[in-house]
Amino acid sequence: MGWKLRLAPSKRRLAILGGVFAVFFGWLAWLNAMPGTSYDGEALTASDALEEKLAADVTTLAVGIGERNIDRPVALAKAEAFVDGELASAGLGVSHLAFPARGLTVANVEGEKKGDSRSSEIIVVGAHYDSAIGSTGADDNGSGVAAMLAIARALKNDKLARTVRFVAFVNEEAPYFWHDTMGSLVYAKACRARGDKIVRMISLETLAYFSDERGSQKYPPGVGLFYPSTENFIGFVGNTSSRGDVRDAIGIFRKTARVASEGAALPAFIQGVGWSDQWAFWREGYRGIMITDTAPFRNPNYHTMHDLPASLDFHRFALVVEGVTEVVRAFANET
Repeated sequence: MGWKLRLAPSKRRLAILGGVFAVFFGWLAWLNAMPGTSYDGEALTASDALEEKLAADVTTLAVGIGERNIDRPVALAKAEAFVDGELASAGLGVSHLAFPARGLTVANVEGEKKGDSRSSEIIVVGAHYDSAIGSTGADDNGSGVAAMLAIARALKNDKLARTVRFVAFVNEEAPYFWHDTMGSLVYAKACRARGDKIVRMISLETLAYFSDERGSQKYPPGVGLFYPSTENFIGFVGNTSSRGDVRDAIGIFRKTARVASEGAALPAFIQGVGWSDQWAFWREGYRGIMITDTAPFRNPNYHTMHDLPASLDFHRFALVVEGVTEVVRAFANET
């Protein structure tokens, strides 16, 4: 005789809900399965010269120039000129891609290293050079700009298959964030209109705040189930469409870098996933990833006047930059 297990309606709903959650979290676990193993040892010595130059560049932006945005146009222009000079000294052809915003003319700054055998295929390495209103912007995003400049210098004498564009974006911060005058969105739209073949995009966003205090790392709701609670790692983040790029980048990074790393390919609606310039490239149909220390989920000085060089860990930062340089080099030469 056959029989059926009959559940009360409330229990049936709970069972269905439990099944949905199990599928959802299983899907998240699959999305975030990353190749290689995060480094779990003492932070080894990075190049002293690199560490010193990173500190000098961040100090120039956060202290020598300070708060830099449209509300402080003189400082913003000084930051633009600083990036121009450093990209030019790395042997790159530099262009200022100007556009209007709030009655002023602002510009993205692009330094291009032309590829050899596949020059039509483009890698974009970007970082925004403006700071939030009321912030000195050492970590956000002096660190990203300093990293971008360091990578450009490191690749100066390399012969690369693909073209690499190093782009300093303006107007990433509010009130331009996710609006038409966000610098990276202006740039990505222009690339799409020209038919540029951007095959990889890396956004360098807040890279230099670390701590070994247990329980210090915070996450959006639910995400912390998958990741460590100590803020001693660098994060590789993308949306679900960019999962392959996240996996490729962190896989390369983990082969050489001597600093902990975590990867996340998450739905774009999750808080923080689209909080930088890679979002603009997603909007235009390009894949893109963000490399980050997780910004407000970690750094208590985020978007304040206390975001200063003295709060940053330049030793770990230099180790991150060395690893990301290898990612860019591999992306530019991959077959």
